[in-house]
Amino acid sequence: MIPFKSVYVVMLLNLYIRETTLVHLIDHGYENVVIAINPRIPEDQTIIKNIKEMVTEASFYMFNATKRRFFFRNVKILLPADWKTENYQKPKYETYDKANIIVADPFLKYGDDPYTLHYGRCGERGRYIHFTPNFLLKDSLLPVYGSRGRVLVHEWAHLRWGVFDEYSKEQPFYESGQNQIKATRCSSDLRGAFVCDGSSCTEGNCRRSNQEDLLKKGCAFLIDKTQHATASIMYMQALASVVDFCNESTHDQEAPHMQNKRCNYQSTWEVIKGSKDCQMTAPMSGTHLPPPPSFAVLQTREPVICLVLDVSGHMNLGNRIIRMRQAAGIFLLQIIPLGVRVGIVTFGDEAEIRAPLTLLSNERRRKQLVSHLPTTANGGSRICKGLLSALQVFQNLGDNNAHGSEIVLVTAGEDKTINSCFSDVVAGGYIIHTITLGMQAATELDQFADMTGGCKFFATDRLDSNGLIDAFIGISSLSGNLSQWSFQLESFAESMKPGQHLSGTVTFDSTVGKESLIIVTWQPYSEAPDILLQDSNEKTYTTKDFVTDFSLGIAYLQIPGTTETGNWTYTVINTLNCSQALTVTVTSRAADHDVPPVTVKVHTNEDTLRFPESLLVYAQVTQGHSPVLEAHVTAIIEHQYGTPFILELTDDGAGADAVKNDGIYSKYFFAPAGNGRHSLKVRVQGKHSSPIRDDSPSWSRAMYIPGYIENGQIQMNPPQPLFTEAGIHTITEGFSRTATGGSFLVSQLPSGPQLDAFPPCRIVDFQVETDDENIYFSWTSPGDNYDQGQASTYEIRMNESPRKLENNFVNATSFNISTLTPQLAGSRETFMFPLKDIPVGNTSSLYFAICTIDKSSLRSEVSNLVRANMWVPAFAIMESVSNDKGSNEMFVVIGSITASCFVISALIYILNKASSLQTQRHICSRERMQLSRKIDVIEETDEVVIQ
Repeated sequence: MIPFKSVYVVMLLNLYIRETTLVHLIDHGYENVVIAINPRIPEDQTIIKNIKEMVTEASFYMFNATKRRFFFRNVKILLPADWKTENYQKPKYETYDKANIIVADPFLKYGDDPYTLHYGRCGERGRYIHFTPNFLLKDSLLPVYGSRGRVLVHEWAHLRWGVFDEYSKEQPFYESGQNQIKATRCSSDLRGAFVCDGSSCTEGNCRRSNQEDLLKKGCAFLIDKTQHATASIMYMQALASVVDFCNESTHDQEAPHMQNKRCNYQSTWEVIKGSKDCQMTAPMSGTHLPPPPSFAVLQTREPVICLVLDVSGHMNLGNRIIRMRQAAGIFLLQIIPLGVRVGIVTFGDEAEIRAPLTLLSNERRRKQLVSHLPTTANGGSRICKGLLSALQVFQNLGDNNAHGSEIVLVTAGEDKTINSCFSDVVAGGYIIHTITLGMQAATELDQFADMTGGCKFFATDRLDSNGLIDAFIGISSLSGNLSQWSFQLESFAESMKPGQHLSGTVTFDSTVGKESLIIVTWQPYSEAPDILLQDSNEKTYTTKDFVTDFSLGIAYLQIPGTTETGNWTYTVINTLNCSQALTVTVTSRAADHDVPPVTVKVHTNEDTLRFPESLLVYAQVTQGHSPVLEAHVTAIIEHQYGTPFILELTDDGAGADAVKNDGIYSKYFFAPAGNGRHSLKVRVQGKHSSPIRDDSPSWSRAMYIPGYIENGQIQMNPPQPLFTEAGIHTITEGFSRTATGGSFLVSQLPSGPQLDAFPPCRIVDFQVETDDENIYFSWTSPGDNYDQGQASTYEIRMNESPRKLENNFVNATSFNISTLTPQLAGSRETFMFPLKDIPVGNTSSLYFAICTIDKSSLRSEVSNLVRANMWVPAFAIMESVSNDKGSNEMFVVIGSITASCFVISALIYILNKASSLQTQRHICSRERMQLSRKIDVIEETDEVVIQ
């Protein structure tokens, strides 16, 4: 019989959803939402007050907007360690690194736009929401973004339900199928006016200056503050009338915003209804409102860590005990910053506290702890005994102070009794990081990390793997204080024959360089290898310059001061008469507290690959919050058996990559070497002139509202701050980084030969253009298997309705593109087709999509849909979006009577080309006279008709 505690814990685990924190949804309420304040933010109690007011407002607003489904039940606010202590609680599992919402300095040159880091597919959850201190403190920004609570709901929809914005800075206007120039928005029922607010519109009109532009530069669409339309929150939640998301009846499928592009013309409410949250939650009955959210204010403390190390007989295989001792020794000697308290516990059949909590106050204390690391292993494996002994180590801290302490559990053992301590360990409020070795370690170990917000790693027994050292270095600070991080610049390992050498190049850049450390490991208690290190100025270091510990098999060199930038080369020669594994690891800390270092964060979209599904591998390369572009990014995926799988990640906006040039490099992974755990590591090499984007990539964010129409008057907001240095700049030197992405599981992989189960990936950048004679298609080629290899054929089809094209693609009208052979994945494809051969019928516009077919006749998903006008009218008319009064001069530009005048003029021109211009002017003049009785100012006709 399964123990009750085990059943309870498994049930509890199912309530936790794998996200940036342990946030979960129970009985309509979101619980354990974490809002973390960056350590660089100066103390200001008003931030805490305004966060509480924001969340409270958002809770009720979201409850109504989701038709009585969701609200915020409890929220935790995590303060930096250096803010004044007022007996705040100590966090348990809550860390800055895994918060749902962060309060941090602006994205470089980004301003105070609230945004959500969301680069996944439609319906996939984002990483975090970013608010700036100015957004939370300055009431002058309320007219710009709307109330803070409404903005939070806008961003929560990005984060939690994976929907996108319904406006577009890149395409603020578009020409509809009815040949109207319309503002990009949802819903189209929202009224407003086209207003010139730029220097190129000084004449007071929005007429375009050439045929390529819909409207003149500087023309903006201002919303009327008085509205009857209730949608949509993903366009302009600031309006008092807006209380709904766009649904099927209010959604504008023609508008070229990200929601249409990324979600194939589904409305936001359709996507939300299809989310896991909605599937498990019916609307709340009754008419009563939910309770207001409760808040807990927590404060980060200095880390407290206990190493829990396996010394069972399993650790004698593959030199595991030696490798664990080396990796833990590096961790204690160099990686953990001074000021941290560390204890050591070992376990086999029984557990032993080898070292109580010891403050790392100097190098002597570091070496003292290293002396307590185990050297031998035997017997069985009782993981729970080791964990419970770690709880005893923390007891001296007291209950409140022990919360949030970290356990680093390293084990190779299979322990069928591990479930017996789940409830005790989880209830203790400790973060558990797991490092598993080999294939026999209990699969339940991952649950400890999942349930407590810890990291999970896997290290193979391969001698040419540096996975165990990588894992220890990967357990870095979770406080958000980058100055405390130890950045890994190099990690390389190889089994070398006698006399062979391990060599390579590592690049130091100016954002790192303090406490730089070069570490070499070899077989303990044997002769040290010959080491030759040369810096960027050709200064040479040899083995005698390194500090050597023969019992650990470690030699390390601490570079004094700030490391010289540039390329450093290393050579390590095996001096033994037998083969041995040699490793090189290089770490460094931030050079300047005020200059953010180049950072790499690695993860997958899921924890488990269930064959024949695939995983998405992501590497985010940034400096501060700014994306670093054009880096060479390589993922290394290791399994216990077989050679490592090498995957080149790209940031080209095709295949697995959602947005081009956003610093998120990605690729599909679908070829595991076997079932069980896999480790993930990424190597990044930046060029000498790697670009950095200081302008905003296409992440989801709240719109900066330029102004409103209020009571017939234009009310402009201050212009969005412009940064003269915004755009692209470059790093002045190259850089090297290595980062671990932890581990993931593979299951359901059959043995023996496998049928092709991987279709080409969906094309996401399908584009169309037309001229007088031809239509031109372009896209990035997918592969035979997702975004790798070479596909067999393409299909391009069209329909008047985007929904019909998406839902019934195979029966839509097709093109003959048999002459086009797909290129290798990642290539740019183009195809031209004569307009005269397209059966247009009575429609003025058509929708197009493409599908890819591989050699096994597997079909990709239908691509993004694109729209093209099939005939170009003599002119287009601005949509009629005037207010009910029809009484101010700006609405003359878009008044329906004036528009009618030009429709009449157009018809006369088409039906009777010989009609005189005077006749047209007479008709227009008569219409204007009628209009002049209702309005104060008469504008010129060319402000309405786009010539």
